[in-house]
Amino acid sequence: MQAFWTIILLVLSNIFMTFAWYGQLKLSEMHISDGWPLILIILLSWGVAFFEYCVMIPANRLGSNITGGPFNLMQLKIIQECISLVVFTVICALVFKSQPIQWNHMVSFLCIIAAVFFCFLK
Repeated sequence: MQAFWTIILLVLSNIFMTFAWYGQLKLSEMHISDGWPLILIILLSWGVAFFEYCVMIPANRLGSNITGGPFNLMQLKIIQECISLVVFTVICALVFKSQPIQWNHMVSFLCIIAAVFFCFLK
């Protein structure tokens, strides 16, 4: 169950982080943040990223074998990176429809999934 909850928390944290990093671009695309000073956009992104940390830290503590979890640090990080790209792709497809997903993106993601596979080999 620790692995399951770790992955769920990592998905949630990556949703928050994707919006913290790229949500401000959607605001620009929609002309909502036109004229906002950069510092305000940074503070808004930090506010969203705060919630990412509120989920990421428990995910890492729950998942790490250092604290009794099922994953070593390398496995945990590679899982997180894979989840990050999957979450980004879904959000990009749903929110940023002007950025189509192409075949080379899918091949790149398959390589990352292969990295997760190889990371778990003994």
